Amino acid sequence: MRKTLTLLASLAALIATTSCDKDLEKENDVTTNFNTLWSIIDQKYCFFEFKKDSIEDWNKVRATYYSKALECHTMEELFYVMGGMLNELKDGHVNLTSTFDVSRYNLHEKYEDNFIKNVIFTDKYLGSDYRRAGGLYYKMLTPDSIGYVYYPSFSTAFSESNINNVLLHFKKAKGVIVDIRGNGGGMITNAERLASHFTPQKTLASYFRRKTGRAHNALSDKQAIYIEPADGVIYAGPTIVLTNRDVYSAANLFTQEVQPQRHVLIVGDRTGGGSGVPASDELPCGWTVRYSSAIYLDSKGRCTEWGIEPDVKVALDKEKAYLYDTDSIIETARSLIAKAKKQP
Repeated sequence: MRKTLTLLASLAALIATTSCDKDLEKENDVTTNFNTLWSIIDQKYCFFEFKKDSIEDWNKVRATYYSKALECHTMEELFYVMGGMLNELKDGHVNLTSTFDVSRYNLHEKYEDNFIKNVIFTDKYLGSDYRRAGGLYYKMLTPDSIGYVYYPSFSTAFSESNINNVLLHFKKAKGVIVDIRGNGGGMITNAERLASHFTPQKTLASYFRRKTGRAHNALSDKQAIYIEPADGVIYAGPTIVLTNRDVYSAANLFTQEVQPQRHVLIVGDRTGGGSGVPASDELPCGWTVRYSSAIYLDSKGRCTEWGIEPDVKVALDKEKAYLYDTDSIIETARSLIAKAKKQP
């Protein structure tokens, strides 16, 4: 019996070792998948011309990481080497997905959050008696009669009826605060829908360029994107949009779309950016690579991949937040709306 168990254990170890080695038994396993990934980015990634300072030579990046790839013994090791190569693009829309992990570039770890979610759910702000319409949390703040909307994710839908009812609730408000701090994006359609309810007249909001060929500079001419006023309720009173470094992708686009409006101010910190439009391809081994394939520029033709500066920059006072449940960025917005109402 002992001899049989020993034999079975040896066979199991042999199978495991053989399986592990077989992952990368041939150099072609590395070369095929690595070159496919590198070529997809080389030919289809849209930001090379905009990131010349940070990505000087994509061929040099290939050489550095290919030498690392040749040292890999398993597909798992290869995955993390190729994920590291993608991180050289410094793009939150770029990642590699396998059955065991998703590579990612951490955009915001070196920045302050300027947002403490628990504070906005205290009685001074949303409290426990807030209203909710789809993904929109809202309440009339007292005693100054200012509307407050918190929208944590553009991935969470809201209907035209939802936003119409929110704005009808604020018809006597002195102004409206739209808080999208911490909003990492989601559906572009949700961004455009929300922006349209703060757009009194047709407005040039952005430009669109897409990749048209293999060359790094092969991009289409700028296509103008306009925001039309919504068919429902339009709010044209003093409006403050609160942003921080975690405002990304569709949330960044929303900020970009409402900033041209004269009645809108962006307050808080610079957004996180992410103005690319993601696309995906599959590698021979079955992994999926996502990358930025098209670009949204702002209404002045500027690239907002690295974020949008606020009109009024304000940092969160952490001491007031933790000791007094006071959000200094919201309080700044309230003060700005009060001043706006006093102007002739």
